[in-house]
Amino acid sequence: MKEAKKHRKETYSESKKSFLYKFFQKITIDARNEFFNLFVLYTNYTVEKSIIDIGTTPSLDKEQNIFLENTKKNNKITCLSNQDCKILYKKYKNINNILIGDGRSTNLDKNSFDIVHSNATIEHVGSFKNQILFVKEMIRISKEYVFIQTPNRYHPIDFHTILPIIHWLPKNIHRRILKYMKLDFYSKEENLNLLSLNDLKKICVKLNIKKYKILKYKLFFFTSNFILIIKKLD
Repeated sequence: MKEAKKHRKETYSESKKSFLYKFFQKITIDARNEFFNLFVLYTNYTVEKSIIDIGTTPSLDKEQNIFLENTKKNNKITCLSNQDCKILYKKYKNINNILIGDGRSTNLDKNSFDIVHSNATIEHVGSFKNQILFVKEMIRISKEYVFIQTPNRYHPIDFHTILPIIHWLPKNIHRRILKYMKLDFYSKEENLNLLSLNDLKKICVKLNIKKYKILKYKLFFFTSNFILIIKKLD
């Protein structure tokens, strides 16, 4: 937790050190606005729906929390993060509640929210087993839909480190290289564990999810992100 607070106060924190930051900032904003459009399209979202955003970032930078920017008219928004996000009350007056907790075990009641949303968080919860627990918990607290967006492990660039190709290597080798490059935080599975399309499908099989869809978002002709949409069955 302490290490996460130190190193991950902002998504894509490493990119802020790069001369390409402004370029990637625009890409991030455009992509996340498109993710929101898909969220509206596939979850029957309206401003009357209760939503929990899991993995909210305590940042006021304009590329962060695009989801909150697009839901300002909804006063049934709850945020859950392993970091203190109370700073967001200043910008988003409509937020109903901000919780500090663990997305793998929220201690919230079953069917607490109409829609459970998470943007670029599942790759930061640790092992594949933890990722399964994360999705399972999102389903448990949802009444209608679960919406999960995550980067594609096999996009040529990892946007966390802004490094090309090396994340295609076996994960143990990838982590050794990151450690050698002094990227200790991202070299640990508990902090970064990228997923492939097959990984997402395996999660759905493991949890016996019957009704789901995986959308592919493309950047520079390559699939950069996956969006897993789960319809909660009665």
